[in-house]
Amino acid sequence: MDRINQMLEYALHIGSFHISVGALLGFMGTLLLVWLAGHYLRRAFDRYAATRESNLRPAIYTVSRITYYLLVLAGLMVALSLLGIPVSRFAVFAGAIGVGLGFGLQAIFSNFISGLILLFDGSLKVGDFVELESGVTGEVSDINIRATRITTNDNIEILVPNAEFVTGRVVNWTHHEASRRLRISFGVAYGCDKERVKQAALEAAAEVPATLTTDGPRAPDVWLVEFGDSALIFELVVWLTADATKRPGSVKAAYNWALESALARYQLEIPFPQRDLHLRSVLGNTTLESLALSHKAGSGQRQAATASDAPAHEQPARNETADELAAHAANTRPASAHDA
Repeated sequence: MDRINQMLEYALHIGSFHISVGALLGFMGTLLLVWLAGHYLRRAFDRYAATRESNLRPAIYTVSRITYYLLVLAGLMVALSLLGIPVSRFAVFAGAIGVGLGFGLQAIFSNFISGLILLFDGSLKVGDFVELESGVTGEVSDINIRATRITTNDNIEILVPNAEFVTGRVVNWTHHEASRRLRISFGVAYGCDKERVKQAALEAAAEVPATLTTDGPRAPDVWLVEFGDSALIFELVVWLTADATKRPGSVKAAYNWALESALARYQLEIPFPQRDLHLRSVLGNTTLESLALSHKAGSGQRQAATASDAPAHEQPARNETADELAAHAANTRPASAHDA
């Protein structure tokens, strides 16, 4: 026992600091306990959030994060005190190196403070579907100290610095309400009955499960929005369910599919772009004169071709590919006894 005590009391000299082996072991043990406690604490919060309503989960997530940060801070202070470094002395030391590291760690500090702002502000929560200024869209999966994890609909995880959510423009599609309105543009030929177009589009909206409701103030509607060059441009306006809001690409494809089927069922034409060409003159001649010259030149060329291409016996067209294969087979055939 005395030998163990002597080993624990053995001091390591680092400058003016004297750190014993026992204090170092206590420091490492405290950090390990804090890490284990934080790990199980987060798991407990996750299990608790899974049993609650979806609208309460972001608040539970915020509380779990703040509790985890406070636990780590308290454990670090206790570990430093066991190591023999007073908190007041550590504060002086931190202030001394803070100026030097401030410029190098400015981005990290900015992201950390931005992460705290996001947790307390409530403008961004886990489960929100967001669109960043860079064009990235996806669901918020996790808000960490340095970055926020965004999971796209292609199951790609993107780490976005927290400062980008605070200083940049962010479109939160599900901030106050999960449902949103989608507009699908389509065109039909001029002369089609507008009422039939509307009926076909409404039937298409009813066939897609992403439609929130088919009656009431948020029922689907059809708008005539533009007179195009070769088509009447309509928009199918629908309110989406909460799940469909987070899948805009596949949802729009489903509505386009249903619209094409409904328009074909009602025999409504989807036109192709058309252009009318009006020929005024060619090489200084008027339209009629140009057509007459073109007709005369074409007749002369056809007569000359007929005279020159009139052999006694017309040769059939040859299959050059088959001839090449036959020649290749003859060249690769093994020599017979007669050839030898």
